[in-house]
Amino acid sequence: MRVLVAEDHERLARAVAAGLRRYGMIVDVALDGDDALARLVASRYDVVVLDRDLPGTHGDEICRALAAERCESRVLMLTAASSVKDRVEGLGLGADDYLPKPFDFTEMVARVQALGRRPGASKPEHLGYRDLTVDPGRRLASRAGRRLALSPKEFAVLECLLVAEGRPVPAEELLERVWDEAIDPFTTTVKATVNRLRAKLGDPPMIETVRERGYRIGGQ
Repeated sequence: MRVLVAEDHERLARAVAAGLRRYGMIVDVALDGDDALARLVASRYDVVVLDRDLPGTHGDEICRALAAERCESRVLMLTAASSVKDRVEGLGLGADDYLPKPFDFTEMVARVQALGRRPGASKPEHLGYRDLTVDPGRRLASRAGRRLALSPKEFAVLECLLVAEGRPVPAEELLERVWDEAIDPFTTTVKATVNRLRAKLGDPPMIETVRERGYRIGGQ
């Protein structure tokens, strides 16, 4: 699950991002509304944790823009105001859920996870290749009826390769889609993750390395 945390209090934003990463989520951080909008244009997020009172472009305007564009990102709106009127206004702007500050972190995680499980039009119900089957919604993968014990990153890499339908996926693209801004861009973690995934998928080999082009499921 990819999450954008748009919150102008940097210490809180970094703490929330670090906590969500511990639950296996891919998290980017925007400290103002203008940066949040730019990131939403450049990347697809499953959930946006959106502070209502952002500097720059206000959180209300971001929420309205996402609703007007029928964006598939789910919005969890955060605000220091906690009256019923404020909650109704936030939901009326197009937010999917609303959480007043201060909040319990475990409750916020539960709400983000619940929003992430809501079906999106662009996410297929099932993916597969030969005897490999993947259920993105339930985060389950199996081969020849054998359940695969995949880490969140291994599952996300496998999902990206299956969605590509045989197109080689460059390591840089996997790094962008599966990891977040906290990752070292010069890391070898993509290669290491693909190697672990290959081992878990078993024989016959299913992931092919295409020289200078990346990785793909199957061959020609």
